[in-house]
Amino acid sequence: MHVINNTPVSDTKEKPMSKMSIKLVLRDAGIGIALLLLIAFFSLSTQHFLNPNNISNILTQITINLILAIGMTFVILIGGIDLSVGSMLALCAVVGGSVLTIPELAVWQAVVLATLAAMATGVICGFLNGWISAFWGLPSFIVTLGMLNIARGAALQVTDARTIYSFPQTFNDFGSKMLFGVPVVFLIALALVALAWFVLSKTVFGRLLYGIGNNEEAVRLAGHSLMVYKVAAFTIAGALVGIASIIYMARLNIASPIIGIGFELNAIAAVIIGGTSLSGGRGTVIGTLLGACIIGVLANGLILFGLSDFMRQMITGVVIILAVIIDKYRERITAV
Repeated sequence: MHVINNTPVSDTKEKPMSKMSIKLVLRDAGIGIALLLLIAFFSLSTQHFLNPNNISNILTQITINLILAIGMTFVILIGGIDLSVGSMLALCAVVGGSVLTIPELAVWQAVVLATLAAMATGVICGFLNGWISAFWGLPSFIVTLGMLNIARGAALQVTDARTIYSFPQTFNDFGSKMLFGVPVVFLIALALVALAWFVLSKTVFGRLLYGIGNNEEAVRLAGHSLMVYKVAAFTIAGALVGIASIIYMARLNIASPIIGIGFELNAIAAVIIGGTSLSGGRGTVIGTLLGACIIGVLANGLILFGLSDFMRQMITGVVIILAVIIDKYRERITAV
C-alpha cells in the first residue's frame, strides 16, 4: 500500500465497478421486489387488502416490530444477537405504566416521566447485556437468554402478574392519531429508521460497528475499544425497546407483564429478511424496514385468507428459515 498526501492507496486493482454494482443493486433491490410481489399477490387474491383502513392497520402493526428490529440491526451488525427484547418490552411497559398511572402527576408530566422511565429501563437491560457478554467474552445468545427470564420475571414481580390500565385519555388517543392518512406511531418509527441510517452510514461509530462485524481483531489493532462499541450497540437496542413499549401502551391502552412473547423472533426475522448477515458486518436499516414490511404484509394477508393463528405461526417459521438460507446465497454474491 502506498501513501500519497497522507492518504493510503491500495495496490490491488478494484473489481469492475459495473459488475459489482449490478450485483449489489440486485441483492438490495430483491427485498423491495419481494415486498411488491407480496403486495400484488394479496391485492389480487383478497378483497380488502388495499382498503385504506387495512393499509393503516398494517402500518400500525408493523410499528412495534420495526422499532425493535432497528435496535436488533445494531446488535446483529456486530455479530451478536438479542433474545431478550420481548421480555424487556414487557418490563419497560410495566415500569412506564406504573409511572403513567401516578394520580399526583399532571398528564404531560406523567407521559414524560413514563417515557424516560421506560427508556431508562431498556437502557439498563441493554447495557447489562452488552457489558456482560463483552467483559467476559460470553456469547450474547446465552447472556440475552438469561436476561429474557430476568426481565420477564421482574415484570411479573413488579405488577404481581397484573395488568396496568386506566391511562390518561390524551395518552390513549395518541396511539390512534393519523397524519395525512398515516398513523403517527408509524411516522415515529420511520424517523427512527432515518436516524439509525444516518448513524450507521454517516458516522465513524456506525462504520466501526460494521468493522467489528467483519473483523473485530482489525478494529482492536487499530486502537479502538471493542467493549465500548459492543456495549453501545446493545444499549441502543435497549433504548429502542423502551420507546417501543410506550408506543405499545398507547396503542393497546394497557401494560401487561406477559406482552412481547415471541417478539424477538419477529425482530430477528425482519433484520435477516432485510439482508443483514447473521455473522455481522453487512446489512442496512433500510433493508430492515423492508423486512419488517414483508412480515407485516404477510401476517395481514394470511389473516385475510382466514388462516388460523397456528398456521400463521408455522408459515412465519418457514419464512425465517428461508431468510437464513437466502442470507447464505447473498454472502456468496458479495464475495464474488
